[in-house]
Amino acid sequence: MSVQIEKFEVGPFAENTYLLTKEGESLLIDPGFSNDREFREFHSALANQNSRLIAVLLTHAHIDHVLGLPAVVRKFDSDVYLSHIDLHPWNNISEQAAMFGLKADNLSFTPKELPEQKGFTLGPFTMDLMHTPGHAPDHISIYFKESGFLVAGDTLFKGSVGRADLYKGDMEILTKSIREKIYTLPDDTVVYPGHGPETTVGVEKKSNPFVKI
Repeated sequence: MSVQIEKFEVGPFAENTYLLTKEGESLLIDPGFSNDREFREFHSALANQNSRLIAVLLTHAHIDHVLGLPAVVRKFDSDVYLSHIDLHPWNNISEQAAMFGLKADNLSFTPKELPEQKGFTLGPFTMDLMHTPGHAPDHISIYFKESGFLVAGDTLFKGSVGRADLYKGDMEILTKSIREKIYTLPDDTVVYPGHGPETTVGVEKKSNPFVKI
């Protein structure tokens, strides 16, 4: 059975939250819900799939990707995973929110570690975890090889790339991440970004103005 993907465009930054479902179990990636309506849409989708949420994965801990996490952990007894390479963004969620005129409390737990590795398995899902810094130091892109898609977070967008002017952002490092990690995937790999529409590795290799081959 292939992975079913549902996208929710949520929050004040139009962030893409993804619900992945396979064999009656689901992963939630980057919950950016900013209000009850957005959370209910996700909850209804999970119920319609008759699926159980087994884990929450974070590509990185910027505020727009974790804004809905408190609501998720209140409702579901599911593990939360994040790279531990640099926990400064995670430990300073309230300060991040204040930068953008938002309010959010720091979370009182440390997520489980999500290190770079191949063949990481959660329930029926197997994925390769690629450390792709440059936009954020803790950034992980999640590659589902068997299904032919990548959840790229804020590394690579359709015709663009993530911003590099936040904490430990670096355009040279971001470009290297894209060239050495994402652009080495098959051209037909579908890229699901943290903002905007999906694209493919091949399209971006040919036409992305920020990172050329």
